Amino acid sequence: MTTDHRTTALLLFSAFVAVTLIITTWVSRHRQGSAEEFYTGNRLFSPMENGFAIAGDYMSAASFLGISGLIALVGYDGMLYSVGFLVAWLVVLFLVAELVRNCGRFTLADVVAARMRERPVRIAAGTSSVAVSVLYLVAQMVGAGSLVALLLGGTGEAVQAWTVVGVGALMVIYVSLGGMRATTWIQIVKAVLLLGGTITLTVLVLLRFHGDVNRLLHTAAERSGHGDAFLAPGLAYGGDWTARFDFISLGLALVLGTAGLPHILSRFYTVPTARAARRSVVWAIGLIGGFYLMTIVLGFGAAALIGPDAVRASHASGNTAVPLLALDLGGGAGTTGGTVLFAVVAAVAFATILAVVAGITLASSASVAHDLYASLRRPGGTPRGEVAVARVAAVGIGVVAIALGLLARDLNVAFLVGLAFAVAASANLPVLLYSLFWRGFTTRGAVWSVYGGLIPAVVLVLLSPVVSGSPDSLFPGVDFQVFPLQNPGLVSIPLGFLAGWLGTVTSTEVPDEARHAETEVRSLTGAGAA
Repeated sequence: MTTDHRTTALLLFSAFVAVTLIITTWVSRHRQGSAEEFYTGNRLFSPMENGFAIAGDYMSAASFLGISGLIALVGYDGMLYSVGFLVAWLVVLFLVAELVRNCGRFTLADVVAARMRERPVRIAAGTSSVAVSVLYLVAQMVGAGSLVALLLGGTGEAVQAWTVVGVGALMVIYVSLGGMRATTWIQIVKAVLLLGGTITLTVLVLLRFHGDVNRLLHTAAERSGHGDAFLAPGLAYGGDWTARFDFISLGLALVLGTAGLPHILSRFYTVPTARAARRSVVWAIGLIGGFYLMTIVLGFGAAALIGPDAVRASHASGNTAVPLLALDLGGGAGTTGGTVLFAVVAAVAFATILAVVAGITLASSASVAHDLYASLRRPGGTPRGEVAVARVAAVGIGVVAIALGLLARDLNVAFLVGLAFAVAASANLPVLLYSLFWRGFTTRGAVWSVYGGLIPAVVLVLLSPVVSGSPDSLFPGVDFQVFPLQNPGLVSIPLGFLAGWLGTVTSTEVPDEARHAETEVRSLTGAGAA
Protein backbone atom coordinates (compact mmCIF):
# COMPACT_ATOMS: atom_id res chain seq x y z
CA MET A 1 0.00 0.00 0.00
CA THR A 2 1.06 3.59 -0.59
CA THR A 3 1.83 5.90 2.30
CA ASP A 4 -1.46 7.79 1.85
CA HIS A 5 -3.46 4.58 1.77
CA ARG A 6 -1.66 3.26 4.83
CA THR A 7 -2.47 6.50 6.65
CA THR A 8 -6.14 6.09 5.76
CA ALA A 9 -6.03 2.50 6.96
CA LEU A 10 -4.42 3.45 10.25
CA LEU A 11 -7.00 6.21 10.85
CA LEU A 12 -9.87 3.78 10.33
CA PHE A 13 -8.02 1.21 12.35
CA SER A 14 -7.62 3.60 15.29
CA ALA A 15 -11.27 4.68 15.33
CA PHE A 16 -12.53 1.60 17.15
CA VAL A 17 -9.80 1.85 19.77
CA ALA A 18 -10.88 5.43 20.45
CA VAL A 19 -14.56 4.44 20.68
CA THR A 20 -13.85 1.60 23.11
CA LEU A 21 -11.71 3.84 25.30
CA ILE A 22 -14.54 6.40 25.38
CA ILE A 23 -17.00 3.68 26.43
CA THR A 24 -14.61 2.50 29.12
CA THR A 25 -14.01 6.02 30.41
CA TRP A 26 -17.75 6.75 30.50
CA VAL A 27 -18.51 3.54 32.37
CA SER A 28 -15.64 4.05 34.82
CA ARG A 29 -17.37 7.23 36.02
CA HIS A 30 -20.08 5.00 37.51
CA ARG A 31 -19.35 3.31 40.81
CA GLN A 32 -17.31 0.13 40.20
CA GLY A 33 -16.45 -0.71 43.80
CA SER A 34 -18.96 -3.50 44.44
CA ALA A 35 -18.25 -7.05 43.32
CA GLU A 36 -21.77 -7.29 41.85
CA GLU A 37 -21.16 -4.27 39.62
CA PHE A 38 -17.60 -5.18 38.60
CA TYR A 39 -18.24 -8.86 37.81
CA THR A 40 -21.81 -8.81 36.45
CA GLY A 41 -22.84 -5.21 35.71
CA ASN A 42 -25.53 -5.61 38.40
CA ARG A 43 -27.26 -8.24 36.18
CA LEU A 44 -29.12 -5.53 34.28
CA PHE A 45 -28.60 -6.67 30.67
CA SER A 46 -31.53 -7.88 28.57
CA PRO A 47 -31.47 -11.26 26.78
CA MET A 48 -30.91 -9.57 23.42
CA GLU A 49 -28.07 -7.41 24.74
CA ASN A 50 -26.48 -10.38 26.44
CA GLY A 51 -26.98 -12.53 23.34
CA PHE A 52 -25.10 -9.98 21.24
CA ALA A 53 -22.41 -9.78 23.94
CA ILE A 54 -22.06 -13.58 24.05
CA ALA A 55 -21.73 -13.61 20.26
CA GLY A 56 -19.17 -10.83 20.49
CA ASP A 57 -17.30 -12.75 23.17
CA TYR A 58 -17.36 -16.03 21.24
CA MET A 59 -16.64 -14.86 17.67
CA SER A 60 -12.95 -14.41 18.30
CA ALA A 61 -9.86 -13.91 16.16
CA ALA A 62 -9.82 -17.69 15.78
CA SER A 63 -13.23 -17.52 14.12
CA PHE A 64 -12.71 -14.51 11.89
CA LEU A 65 -9.05 -14.96 10.95
CA GLY A 66 -8.07 -18.51 11.82
CA ILE A 67 -11.00 -20.56 10.49
CA SER A 68 -11.20 -18.76 7.17
CA GLY A 69 -7.42 -19.10 6.83
CA LEU A 70 -7.53 -22.83 7.51
CA ILE A 71 -10.33 -23.35 4.99
CA ALA A 72 -8.30 -21.38 2.43
CA LEU A 73 -5.32 -23.68 3.03
CA VAL A 74 -6.86 -27.14 3.59
CA GLY A 75 -10.42 -26.80 2.29
CA TYR A 76 -13.05 -29.14 3.71
CA ASP A 77 -11.06 -30.14 6.79
CA GLY A 78 -10.84 -26.49 7.85
CA MET A 79 -14.63 -26.43 8.21
CA LEU A 80 -14.34 -28.71 11.25
CA TYR A 81 -13.75 -25.61 13.36
CA SER A 82 -16.89 -23.86 12.06
CA VAL A 83 -19.04 -26.93 12.68
CA GLY A 84 -17.50 -27.72 16.06
CA PHE A 85 -17.76 -24.17 17.40
CA LEU A 86 -21.44 -24.00 16.41
CA VAL A 87 -22.57 -27.47 17.55
CA ALA A 88 -20.99 -26.77 20.95
CA TRP A 89 -23.77 -24.30 21.69
CA LEU A 90 -26.34 -27.08 21.77
CA VAL A 91 -24.47 -28.51 24.78
CA VAL A 92 -24.50 -25.07 26.39
CA LEU A 93 -28.20 -24.50 25.67
CA PHE A 94 -29.54 -27.83 26.91
CA LEU A 95 -27.14 -28.70 29.75
CA VAL A 96 -25.52 -25.58 31.14
CA ALA A 97 -27.04 -22.12 30.62
CA GLU A 98 -30.02 -22.03 32.98
CA LEU A 99 -28.50 -24.31 35.62
CA VAL A 100 -25.29 -22.29 35.86
CA ARG A 101 -27.24 -19.03 36.09
CA ASN A 102 -29.31 -20.38 38.98
CA CYS A 103 -26.50 -22.07 40.93
CA GLY A 104 -23.65 -19.61 40.58
CA ARG A 105 -22.93 -16.00 41.35
CA PHE A 106 -19.75 -14.87 39.58
CA THR A 107 -17.59 -17.84 38.51
CA LEU A 108 -17.59 -21.55 37.66
CA ALA A 109 -16.35 -22.37 41.16
CA ASP A 110 -19.56 -20.94 42.65
CA VAL A 111 -21.55 -23.73 41.00
CA VAL A 112 -19.27 -26.52 42.25
CA ALA A 113 -18.74 -25.07 45.73
CA ALA A 114 -22.48 -24.84 46.37
CA ARG A 115 -22.47 -28.39 47.78
CA MET A 116 -18.75 -29.04 48.52
CA ARG A 117 -16.05 -27.84 50.89
CA GLU A 118 -15.33 -24.45 49.41
CA ARG A 119 -11.60 -23.89 49.79
CA PRO A 120 -10.13 -26.88 47.87
CA VAL A 121 -12.81 -26.68 45.21
CA ARG A 122 -12.34 -22.95 44.62
CA ILE A 123 -8.56 -23.28 44.40
CA ALA A 124 -8.83 -26.11 41.85
CA ALA A 125 -11.54 -24.48 39.73
CA GLY A 126 -9.85 -21.08 39.87
CA THR A 127 -6.53 -22.55 38.75
CA SER A 128 -8.08 -24.33 35.77
CA SER A 129 -10.08 -21.24 34.77
CA VAL A 130 -6.94 -19.11 34.70
CA ALA A 131 -5.08 -21.76 32.66
CA VAL A 132 -7.87 -21.93 30.06
CA SER A 133 -8.14 -18.14 29.90
CA VAL A 134 -4.42 -17.61 29.37
CA LEU A 135 -4.35 -20.16 26.53
CA TYR A 136 -7.32 -18.42 24.90
CA LEU A 137 -5.67 -15.02 25.33
CA VAL A 138 -2.51 -16.21 23.58
CA ALA A 139 -4.55 -16.97 20.45
CA GLN A 140 -5.96 -13.44 20.40
CA MET A 141 -2.50 -11.95 20.84
CA VAL A 142 -1.14 -13.95 17.91
CA GLY A 143 -4.04 -12.80 15.73
CA ALA A 144 -3.44 -9.16 16.67
CA GLY A 145 0.26 -9.40 15.83
CA SER A 146 -0.39 -10.91 12.38
CA LEU A 147 -3.09 -8.37 11.59
CA VAL A 148 -1.26 -5.18 12.52
CA ALA A 149 1.98 -6.35 10.92
CA LEU A 150 0.08 -6.82 7.64
CA LEU A 151 -1.69 -3.47 8.03
CA LEU A 152 1.61 -1.66 8.51
CA GLY A 153 3.04 -3.32 5.44
CA GLY A 154 5.60 -5.44 7.20
CA THR A 155 5.91 -8.82 8.82
CA GLY A 156 8.85 -8.03 11.05
CA GLU A 157 9.02 -9.51 14.51
CA ALA A 158 9.32 -6.06 16.10
CA VAL A 159 5.97 -4.91 14.67
CA GLN A 160 4.22 -8.05 15.88
CA ALA A 161 5.86 -7.84 19.29
CA TRP A 162 4.81 -4.22 19.89
CA THR A 163 1.29 -5.03 18.71
CA VAL A 164 1.00 -7.85 21.24
CA VAL A 165 2.21 -5.52 23.99
CA GLY A 166 -0.28 -2.83 22.91
CA VAL A 167 -3.24 -5.22 22.92
CA GLY A 168 -2.23 -6.46 26.36
CA ALA A 169 -2.11 -2.91 27.69
CA LEU A 170 -5.53 -2.06 26.25
CA MET A 171 -7.19 -5.14 27.70
CA VAL A 172 -5.84 -4.30 31.16
CA ILE A 173 -7.28 -0.77 30.84
CA TYR A 174 -10.71 -2.06 29.76
CA VAL A 175 -11.02 -4.51 32.62
CA SER A 176 -9.44 -2.42 35.36
CA LEU A 177 -11.51 0.69 34.67
CA GLY A 178 -14.75 -0.55 33.16
CA GLY A 179 -15.43 -4.00 34.60
CA MET A 180 -18.29 -6.07 33.17
CA ARG A 181 -20.43 -3.12 32.08
CA ALA A 182 -17.76 -1.65 29.77
CA THR A 183 -16.70 -5.09 28.57
CA THR A 184 -20.27 -5.98 27.62
CA TRP A 185 -20.88 -2.83 25.60
CA ILE A 186 -17.54 -3.23 23.84
CA GLN A 187 -18.59 -6.78 22.91
CA ILE A 188 -22.01 -5.63 21.64
CA VAL A 189 -20.45 -2.94 19.43
CA LYS A 190 -17.88 -5.43 18.20
CA ALA A 191 -20.53 -8.07 17.39
CA VAL A 192 -22.49 -5.57 15.26
CA LEU A 193 -19.33 -4.46 13.45
CA LEU A 194 -18.11 -8.01 12.89
CA LEU A 195 -21.43 -9.27 11.54
CA GLY A 196 -21.71 -6.20 9.30
CA GLY A 197 -18.21 -6.69 7.93
CA THR A 198 -18.67 -10.41 7.43
CA ILE A 199 -22.00 -9.95 5.63
CA THR A 200 -20.41 -7.34 3.34
CA LEU A 201 -17.49 -9.60 2.40
CA THR A 202 -19.74 -12.62 1.90
CA VAL A 203 -22.04 -10.69 -0.44
CA LEU A 204 -19.03 -9.39 -2.42
CA VAL A 205 -17.58 -12.89 -2.77
CA LEU A 206 -20.89 -14.29 -3.99
CA LEU A 207 -21.34 -11.37 -6.41
CA ARG A 208 -17.88 -12.05 -7.84
CA PHE A 209 -19.11 -15.53 -8.76
CA HIS A 210 -22.61 -14.30 -9.73
CA GLY A 211 -24.18 -16.20 -6.83
CA ASP A 212 -22.93 -19.55 -8.15
CA VAL A 213 -21.62 -21.36 -5.05
CA ASN A 214 -20.70 -24.42 -7.14
CA ARG A 215 -18.43 -22.28 -9.31
CA LEU A 216 -16.87 -20.75 -6.19
CA LEU A 217 -16.02 -24.17 -4.78
CA HIS A 218 -14.60 -25.54 -8.02
CA THR A 219 -12.49 -22.42 -8.59
CA ALA A 220 -11.10 -22.79 -5.05
CA ALA A 221 -10.32 -26.46 -5.73
CA GLU A 222 -8.53 -25.62 -8.99
CA ARG A 223 -6.37 -22.90 -7.42
CA SER A 224 -5.54 -25.05 -4.39
CA GLY A 225 -3.40 -27.46 -6.39
CA HIS A 226 -5.21 -30.41 -4.81
CA GLY A 227 -8.19 -30.62 -7.18
CA ASP A 228 -11.33 -32.30 -5.87
CA ALA A 229 -9.42 -33.49 -2.78
CA PHE A 230 -9.66 -29.87 -1.55
CA LEU A 231 -13.44 -30.30 -1.27
CA ALA A 232 -13.34 -33.74 0.35
CA PRO A 233 -12.41 -34.87 3.89
CA GLY A 234 -8.85 -35.94 4.54
CA LEU A 235 -6.54 -33.24 3.21
CA ALA A 236 -5.37 -32.24 6.70
CA TYR A 237 -6.62 -35.11 8.84
CA GLY A 238 -6.86 -38.05 6.44
CA GLY A 239 -3.29 -39.26 6.28
CA ASP A 240 -2.19 -41.86 8.81
CA TRP A 241 -4.07 -43.00 11.91
CA THR A 242 -2.40 -40.29 13.97
CA ALA A 243 -4.01 -37.60 11.81
CA ARG A 244 -7.41 -39.31 12.07
CA PHE A 245 -7.19 -39.53 15.86
CA ASP A 246 -6.17 -35.87 15.88
CA PHE A 247 -9.36 -35.11 13.95
CA ILE A 248 -11.49 -36.92 16.55
CA SER A 249 -9.59 -35.26 19.39
CA LEU A 250 -10.10 -31.79 17.96
CA GLY A 251 -13.79 -32.44 17.31
CA LEU A 252 -14.36 -33.54 20.90
CA ALA A 253 -12.52 -30.51 22.25
CA LEU A 254 -14.50 -28.06 20.13
CA VAL A 255 -17.93 -29.55 20.85
CA LEU A 256 -17.41 -30.01 24.59
CA GLY A 257 -15.07 -27.12 25.36
CA THR A 258 -17.48 -24.20 25.03
CA ALA A 259 -19.50 -25.32 28.08
CA GLY A 260 -16.31 -25.10 30.17
CA LEU A 261 -15.01 -21.71 29.03
CA PRO A 262 -14.92 -19.31 32.03
CA HIS A 263 -15.61 -16.16 30.01
CA ILE A 264 -18.70 -17.74 28.40
CA LEU A 265 -20.07 -19.09 31.69
CA SER A 266 -19.63 -15.69 33.36
CA ARG A 267 -21.92 -14.09 30.77
CA PHE A 268 -24.91 -16.02 32.18
CA TYR A 269 -24.58 -14.05 35.43
CA THR A 270 -25.16 -10.69 33.71
CA VAL A 271 -28.92 -11.27 33.17
CA PRO A 272 -31.58 -11.17 35.90
CA THR A 273 -33.09 -14.67 35.53
CA ALA A 274 -32.40 -18.17 34.24
CA ARG A 275 -35.03 -17.72 31.55
CA ALA A 276 -33.16 -14.64 30.36
CA ALA A 277 -29.95 -16.71 30.27
CA ARG A 278 -31.63 -19.29 28.06
CA ARG A 279 -33.03 -16.62 25.75
CA SER A 280 -29.56 -15.08 25.59
CA VAL A 281 -28.19 -18.37 24.30
CA VAL A 282 -30.94 -18.58 21.66
CA TRP A 283 -29.99 -15.09 20.44
CA ALA A 284 -26.32 -16.07 20.46
CA ILE A 285 -26.90 -19.29 18.50
CA GLY A 286 -28.74 -17.37 15.77
CA LEU A 287 -25.99 -14.77 15.45
CA ILE A 288 -23.11 -17.24 15.75
CA GLY A 289 -24.70 -19.74 13.34
CA GLY A 290 -25.06 -17.14 10.62
CA PHE A 291 -21.51 -15.96 11.19
CA TYR A 292 -19.93 -19.42 10.91
CA LEU A 293 -21.81 -20.14 7.69
CA MET A 294 -20.27 -16.98 6.27
CA THR A 295 -16.74 -17.93 7.37
CA ILE A 296 -17.04 -20.97 5.09
CA VAL A 297 -17.81 -18.69 2.13
CA LEU A 298 -14.91 -16.40 3.07
CA GLY A 299 -12.46 -19.30 3.39
CA PHE A 300 -13.28 -20.78 0.00
CA GLY A 301 -13.45 -17.25 -1.42
CA ALA A 302 -9.89 -16.59 -0.27
CA ALA A 303 -8.77 -19.87 -1.83
CA ALA A 304 -10.49 -19.04 -5.12
CA LEU A 305 -9.51 -15.35 -5.42
CA ILE A 306 -6.19 -15.13 -3.57
CA GLY A 307 -4.95 -18.72 -3.76
CA PRO A 308 -3.51 -20.82 -0.94
CA ASP A 309 0.07 -20.06 -2.01
CA ALA A 310 -0.40 -16.31 -1.68
CA VAL A 311 -2.21 -16.75 1.65
CA ARG A 312 0.59 -18.97 2.94
CA ALA A 313 3.22 -16.49 1.72
CA SER A 314 1.62 -13.74 3.79
CA HIS A 315 1.30 -15.89 6.90
CA ALA A 316 2.32 -19.52 7.12
CA SER A 317 -0.79 -20.49 9.10
CA GLY A 318 -3.28 -18.48 7.04
CA ASN A 319 -4.20 -15.87 9.67
CA THR A 320 -4.22 -13.03 7.08
CA ALA A 321 -6.51 -14.68 4.49
CA VAL A 322 -9.57 -12.49 5.22
CA PRO A 323 -7.75 -9.11 5.11
CA LEU A 324 -6.10 -10.15 1.82
CA LEU A 325 -9.50 -11.20 0.48
CA ALA A 326 -10.93 -7.79 1.44
CA LEU A 327 -8.07 -6.05 -0.38
CA ASP A 328 -8.81 -8.04 -3.54
CA LEU A 329 -12.60 -7.56 -3.35
CA GLY A 330 -12.18 -3.79 -3.00
CA GLY A 331 -10.12 -3.50 -6.19
CA GLY A 332 -6.68 -4.80 -5.28
CA ALA A 333 -3.48 -3.39 -3.81
CA GLY A 334 -2.88 0.29 -4.53
CA THR A 335 -6.57 1.14 -5.06
CA THR A 336 -8.59 3.32 -2.73
CA GLY A 337 -11.47 0.83 -2.61
CA GLY A 338 -9.15 -2.03 -1.79
CA THR A 339 -7.35 -0.07 0.90
CA VAL A 340 -10.56 1.19 2.53
CA LEU A 341 -12.18 -2.28 2.59
CA PHE A 342 -8.94 -3.80 3.84
CA ALA A 343 -8.71 -1.19 6.59
CA VAL A 344 -12.35 -1.68 7.62
CA VAL A 345 -11.88 -5.44 7.85
CA ALA A 346 -8.63 -4.99 9.76
CA ALA A 347 -10.35 -2.61 12.18
CA VAL A 348 -13.22 -5.07 12.66
CA ALA A 349 -10.77 -7.91 13.26
CA PHE A 350 -8.86 -5.79 15.76
CA ALA A 351 -12.15 -4.89 17.45
CA THR A 352 -12.84 -8.61 17.65
CA ILE A 353 -9.56 -9.22 19.39
CA LEU A 354 -9.92 -6.33 21.84
CA ALA A 355 -13.46 -7.32 22.85
CA VAL A 356 -12.59 -10.97 23.34
CA VAL A 357 -9.44 -10.32 25.35
CA ALA A 358 -11.41 -7.96 27.60
CA GLY A 359 -14.00 -10.66 28.33
CA ILE A 360 -11.40 -13.35 28.94
CA THR A 361 -9.27 -11.13 31.14
CA LEU A 362 -12.28 -10.14 33.24
CA ALA A 363 -13.27 -13.80 33.72
CA SER A 364 -9.77 -14.90 34.65
CA SER A 365 -9.15 -11.99 37.01
CA ALA A 366 -12.51 -12.81 38.65
CA SER A 367 -11.29 -16.38 39.18
CA VAL A 368 -8.07 -15.12 40.76
CA ALA A 369 -9.86 -12.69 43.09
CA HIS A 370 -13.16 -14.44 43.84
CA ASP A 371 -11.83 -18.01 43.98
CA LEU A 372 -8.09 -18.07 44.71
CA TYR A 373 -7.72 -14.88 46.76
CA ALA A 374 -11.06 -15.33 48.54
CA SER A 375 -10.05 -18.84 49.57
CA LEU A 376 -6.75 -17.71 51.05
CA ARG A 377 -7.63 -14.32 52.56
CA ARG A 378 -8.40 -13.72 56.18
CA PRO A 379 -12.05 -13.89 57.24
CA GLY A 380 -12.19 -10.11 57.59
CA GLY A 381 -11.60 -9.47 53.87
CA THR A 382 -14.15 -7.33 52.02
CA PRO A 383 -15.70 -7.59 48.56
CA ARG A 384 -14.26 -4.15 47.73
CA GLY A 385 -10.80 -5.53 48.48
CA GLU A 386 -11.61 -8.47 46.23
CA VAL A 387 -12.34 -6.09 43.33
CA ALA A 388 -8.99 -4.39 43.90
CA VAL A 389 -7.29 -7.79 43.70
CA ALA A 390 -9.18 -8.50 40.45
CA ARG A 391 -7.80 -5.31 38.94
CA VAL A 392 -4.24 -6.23 39.94
CA ALA A 393 -4.78 -9.77 38.64
CA ALA A 394 -5.79 -8.36 35.25
CA VAL A 395 -2.35 -6.77 35.00
CA GLY A 396 -0.55 -10.01 35.91
CA ILE A 397 -2.61 -12.09 33.49
CA GLY A 398 -1.96 -9.52 30.77
CA VAL A 399 1.81 -9.83 31.28
CA VAL A 400 1.70 -13.63 31.08
CA ALA A 401 -0.49 -13.56 27.95
CA ILE A 402 1.84 -11.07 26.27
CA ALA A 403 4.89 -13.25 26.95
CA LEU A 404 3.23 -16.41 25.62
CA GLY A 405 1.76 -14.51 22.66
CA LEU A 406 5.25 -13.44 21.61
CA LEU A 407 6.43 -17.04 21.83
CA ALA A 408 3.56 -18.50 19.78
CA ARG A 409 3.23 -15.77 17.12
CA ASP A 410 3.71 -18.16 14.14
CA LEU A 411 0.91 -20.61 15.06
CA ASN A 412 -2.62 -20.53 13.61
CA VAL A 413 -5.03 -18.80 15.96
CA ALA A 414 -7.84 -21.33 15.43
CA PHE A 415 -5.44 -24.11 16.33
CA LEU A 416 -4.40 -22.33 19.53
CA VAL A 417 -8.03 -21.87 20.53
CA GLY A 418 -8.55 -25.59 19.91
CA LEU A 419 -5.98 -26.25 22.64
CA ALA A 420 -7.81 -23.90 25.04
CA PHE A 421 -11.08 -25.72 24.30
CA ALA A 422 -9.39 -29.07 25.02
CA VAL A 423 -8.22 -27.88 28.45
CA ALA A 424 -11.67 -26.43 29.22
CA ALA A 425 -13.41 -29.67 28.20
CA SER A 426 -10.94 -31.74 30.24
CA ALA A 427 -10.79 -29.73 33.48
CA ASN A 428 -13.98 -27.67 33.74
CA LEU A 429 -16.76 -29.58 31.99
CA PRO A 430 -16.49 -32.85 33.98
CA VAL A 431 -16.63 -31.14 37.38
CA LEU A 432 -19.48 -28.91 36.20
CA LEU A 433 -21.65 -31.78 34.94
CA TYR A 434 -20.89 -34.01 37.95
CA SER A 435 -21.79 -31.17 40.33
CA LEU A 436 -25.09 -30.51 38.59
CA PHE A 437 -26.26 -34.06 37.96
CA TRP A 438 -24.50 -36.58 40.29
CA ARG A 439 -26.08 -36.84 43.71
CA GLY A 440 -23.14 -38.71 45.26
CA PHE A 441 -20.39 -36.37 43.99
CA THR A 442 -17.88 -35.36 46.70
CA THR A 443 -15.22 -32.72 47.32
CA ARG A 444 -12.40 -35.14 46.54
CA GLY A 445 -14.13 -36.07 43.29
CA ALA A 446 -14.40 -32.39 42.36
CA VAL A 447 -10.74 -31.66 43.04
CA TRP A 448 -9.54 -34.83 41.30
CA SER A 449 -11.80 -34.12 38.33
CA VAL A 450 -10.28 -30.67 37.79
CA TYR A 451 -6.65 -31.65 38.22
CA GLY A 452 -7.19 -35.03 36.54
CA GLY A 453 -8.19 -33.21 33.37
CA LEU A 454 -6.04 -30.09 33.64
CA ILE A 455 -2.65 -31.69 34.34
CA PRO A 456 -2.81 -34.38 31.60
CA ALA A 457 -4.06 -31.80 29.06
CA VAL A 458 -1.22 -29.37 29.76
CA VAL A 459 1.44 -32.11 29.99
CA LEU A 460 0.31 -33.75 26.75
CA VAL A 461 0.47 -30.41 24.94
CA LEU A 462 4.01 -29.88 26.24
CA LEU A 463 5.00 -33.35 24.99
CA SER A 464 3.22 -33.00 21.64
CA PRO A 465 4.40 -31.84 18.18
CA VAL A 466 3.03 -28.38 19.07
CA VAL A 467 6.02 -27.66 21.30
CA SER A 468 8.88 -29.68 19.80
CA GLY A 469 9.88 -32.29 17.24
CA SER A 470 8.66 -30.69 13.99
CA PRO A 471 9.53 -27.64 11.82
CA ASP A 472 6.26 -25.93 12.84
CA SER A 473 6.79 -26.38 16.60
CA LEU A 474 7.34 -23.62 19.12
CA PHE A 475 10.88 -24.98 19.59
CA PRO A 476 11.79 -26.60 16.24
CA GLY A 477 15.42 -27.06 17.22
CA VAL A 478 14.72 -29.58 19.99
CA ASP A 479 12.76 -32.81 20.18
CA PHE A 480 11.16 -34.09 23.38
CA GLN A 481 7.92 -35.09 21.67
CA VAL A 482 6.33 -38.20 23.17
CA PHE A 483 2.60 -37.70 22.57
CA PRO A 484 1.80 -37.92 18.81
CA LEU A 485 -1.44 -35.88 18.71
CA GLN A 486 -1.53 -32.11 18.41
CA ASN A 487 -4.75 -31.82 20.43
CA PRO A 488 -4.91 -33.71 23.76
CA GLY A 489 -8.71 -33.86 24.06
CA LEU A 490 -9.13 -37.50 23.05
CA VAL A 491 -7.08 -38.57 26.08
CA SER A 492 -7.45 -35.74 28.60
CA ILE A 493 -11.27 -35.35 28.44
CA PRO A 494 -12.00 -38.99 29.43
CA LEU A 495 -9.29 -38.69 32.11
CA GLY A 496 -11.09 -35.71 33.63
CA PHE A 497 -14.35 -37.65 33.89
CA LEU A 498 -12.54 -40.77 35.14
CA ALA A 499 -10.63 -38.84 37.81
CA GLY A 500 -13.85 -37.30 39.10
CA TRP A 501 -15.52 -40.70 39.35
CA LEU A 502 -12.46 -42.31 40.97
CA GLY A 503 -12.06 -39.50 43.51
CA THR A 504 -15.69 -39.81 44.50
CA VAL A 505 -15.85 -43.60 44.89
CA THR A 506 -12.63 -43.67 46.94
CA SER A 507 -13.69 -40.78 49.19
CA THR A 508 -14.73 -41.38 52.79
CA GLU A 509 -16.81 -38.20 52.72
CA VAL A 510 -20.54 -38.76 53.03
CA PRO A 511 -22.37 -36.76 50.34
CA ASP A 512 -24.59 -34.07 51.81
CA GLU A 513 -28.05 -35.11 50.57
CA ALA A 514 -29.70 -31.96 51.90
CA ARG A 515 -27.29 -29.61 50.12
CA HIS A 516 -27.63 -31.60 46.90
CA ALA A 517 -31.42 -31.38 47.10
CA GLU A 518 -31.18 -27.66 47.76
CA THR A 519 -28.83 -27.21 44.79
CA GLU A 520 -31.04 -29.32 42.55
CA VAL A 521 -34.16 -27.31 43.38
CA ARG A 522 -32.26 -24.05 42.98
CA SER A 523 -30.76 -25.09 39.60
CA LEU A 524 -34.13 -26.16 38.19
CA THR A 525 -36.37 -23.47 39.60
CA GLY A 526 -34.13 -20.49 40.36
CA ALA A 527 -35.37 -20.32 43.95
CA GLY A 528 -32.75 -18.50 46.02
CA ALA A 529 -30.60 -17.62 43.00
CA ALA A 530 -28.54 -14.43 43.13
